[in-house]
Amino acid sequence: MARHRTHSIDFKRLVVQEFLGGETLHGLAKRHDLSRNLIRIWVDKYEAGAFDEDAHAADRAREYEARIAALERLVGKQALELDFLKGAQRRGAWPRSVPMSVITGPQACPSPRDAD
Repeated sequence: MARHRTHSIDFKRLVVQEFLGGETLHGLAKRHDLSRNLIRIWVDKYEAGAFDEDAHAADRAREYEARIAALERLVGKQALELDFLKGAQRRGAWPRSVPMSVITGPQACPSPRDAD
């Protein structure tokens, strides 16, 4: 059974513009390995303005996909932070008397040799 191919809006526009520019239907079909009837359908849709709506929908879909990817990255980052905090909670709290930096953690106790 033949598998259906999908073509981008840009490719469809290119084929239609070549046809409207004077290329023969048979030549286009042979060169791009397409059905002549399919090219006729694309020409009718192009003249009706359907490709403009499809292009707008494709742009909107790309925007949504980018937004979804950004949100997925954010969720992944938050999941890592939660895992880190849960691990810190299991280890127990540091004594409040120990000075601590958020960046480096608890400060090391100086050794007696460093006092010289």
